Amino acid sequence: MQFKHPELLYALLLLIIPIIVHLFQLRKFKSVAFTNVQFLKELTIQTRKSSQIKKWLTLITRMLLLACVIIAFAQPFISNSDRFNTKSETVIYLDNSFSMQSPSINGSLLNTAIQDIIETIDEDEQISIFTNDANFNKTSIKAIKNELIQLKHSPKQLAYDATVLKGRKLFSNDENSIKNLVLVSDFQQKTESLTATNDSLISIKLVQLKPSNLSNITIDSVYISKTTVENFELTVLLKNQGDTVETLPVSLFNDDKLIAKTAIDIIDEATTSFTIPTNAVFNGRLVIDDRNLQYDNTLYFNIDQREKINVLAINEADDTFLQKIYTSDEFKYTASNFNTLNYNTLEQQNLIILNELKDIPNSLTTALKAFTDNGGKLLVIPSNAIRVNNYNQLFNGYGLSSFGGLNSVEKKITTINYSHPLLTNVFDKQVSNFQYPKVNGFYINATSSVSSILSFEDGSSFLAQSGNAYRFSAAIETKNSNFKNSPLIVPILYNIGKQSLKTGDLFYTIGKENMIDIATQLQQDDILTLVNGENSVIPLQQTYDNKVELITNTYPDIAGIVSVKNKDAFLKNLSFNFDRKESNLNYFDTQNFANTSLDNSVASAISEIKSVTNVNELWKWFVIFAVIFLIIEMLILKYLK
Repeated sequence: MQFKHPELLYALLLLIIPIIVHLFQLRKFKSVAFTNVQFLKELTIQTRKSSQIKKWLTLITRMLLLACVIIAFAQPFISNSDRFNTKSETVIYLDNSFSMQSPSINGSLLNTAIQDIIETIDEDEQISIFTNDANFNKTSIKAIKNELIQLKHSPKQLAYDATVLKGRKLFSNDENSIKNLVLVSDFQQKTESLTATNDSLISIKLVQLKPSNLSNITIDSVYISKTTVENFELTVLLKNQGDTVETLPVSLFNDDKLIAKTAIDIIDEATTSFTIPTNAVFNGRLVIDDRNLQYDNTLYFNIDQREKINVLAINEADDTFLQKIYTSDEFKYTASNFNTLNYNTLEQQNLIILNELKDIPNSLTTALKAFTDNGGKLLVIPSNAIRVNNYNQLFNGYGLSSFGGLNSVEKKITTINYSHPLLTNVFDKQVSNFQYPKVNGFYINATSSVSSILSFEDGSSFLAQSGNAYRFSAAIETKNSNFKNSPLIVPILYNIGKQSLKTGDLFYTIGKENMIDIATQLQQDDILTLVNGENSVIPLQQTYDNKVELITNTYPDIAGIVSVKNKDAFLKNLSFNFDRKESNLNYFDTQNFANTSLDNSVASAISEIKSVTNVNELWKWFVIFAVIFLIIEMLILKYLK
């Protein structure tokens, strides 16, 4: 037994007072004359013995009464551990990602965790709680109860190692305090797991919440699979985790108007198609009905009147292959002979192609540099007879390596940079049995730090990119190369054209950096805004002569369709959806995480933390004993003769 105020035990010395009072009574006895005391002798002896017993019992009860009162004020207790008097700090990570929408017995996993926290932790106890997008540092449940109840799901989820690192920073610097970091999550599988290091100062507890079922249906994506003069064919990809679903209804809306509805059977994956007119502005919304995760049951997309991309080819060679790639449905292709080039048209273009020019004069070099600095793209295809010095002067402005002499040796193009943005989604997998194109002559170029898209067998660059400039290191005319007959030429040149003006995808992903070009010309003080109902925000943007490049990341933070406006003038719509990466309900086995302890629920984790510093207080018992001894003393004085 231990005491919170042991100094009060010195008051036990006061117990000597009743002893002195009882043992040294200073009363003087008065003699009374009586005729014959012989008859009183026996009665007197009995009275004296009874009086002595009563005095001793009274003495003992009074001493016990006083001792219980003194000990009660000293507040005795029995501790559950030797750390009972140590300060305790608790930090809780509450995962509010979309996977925590999964159902449990008492609602969603997130609601279950919030309810356990509110019910288990004392209202006034100081605690720190953080989520994927909110922090409640050194507060109390009473202060943040409403915020917890109204907590929304977040489209982003912290990496597990990042949660540990963030949680450590919320503790104080007191090395003597007990620090407990509680991670409450479903611990959905990611590319990285939890690698907690051994730390003697911080105890990491994992509370893995498990859904009542592992079924989920997702609208994964939508894309235009076929285009005719009159119609688009939209293909919708759906994914299923769990049992086979029969006749799943899929609805297509344009704004709030139901356009079409179909039903499909889905095992693991399935697709369904809808047809919409090409000449209509379509603010689409695809909807399914699934009781599990809710965020992936709706997918927004939109089709606006698409701006055509301006492509100018400056030719001294045949451009038939360019005309076939840059067709009129998506591009506004213009061909100009080098000798009749109008320099005033350069700034109106999005992509300029130098098609096997023999010479690039200084005036054109200067104009092209101004064009690319203003956001335009440049593609250089050399001929077999160029003025090397003038070409190199152009390349120096972009950090491209200089050309040496022409090397008339056959060489194969064998290396494809599959990770380059131009080749995104071009290949399903890396190809090993590809029929590689070749050249009969090429310009020697030194190794540089620019991004190589296609390379020769010796590693030197065939097609390279630096900033807004792309460059071939060999002529691609049929006499020098069979590259025009290669399946590579169409996706590469087409994507160079498409990326020269990002006209807009069907939808964008919230939380990722999206770069979107808006074809418009702004006045000096004009600025574009994103408007969603009554909410509006000014995104990051870069203004060029014939376009504005928007950069979205943190906004919008909810799925839907937002409008791009210049003041009150509507320009176009953009659709945003949440990333579908959390739709796959696979989870880590937390028993494999080192340097952590596991708990089945938030309540058990908090209870275990409290048990380390809990004490059994005994002062109430001593108050009860004092009252009992007081009652005993009163009974002795009243009834014991």
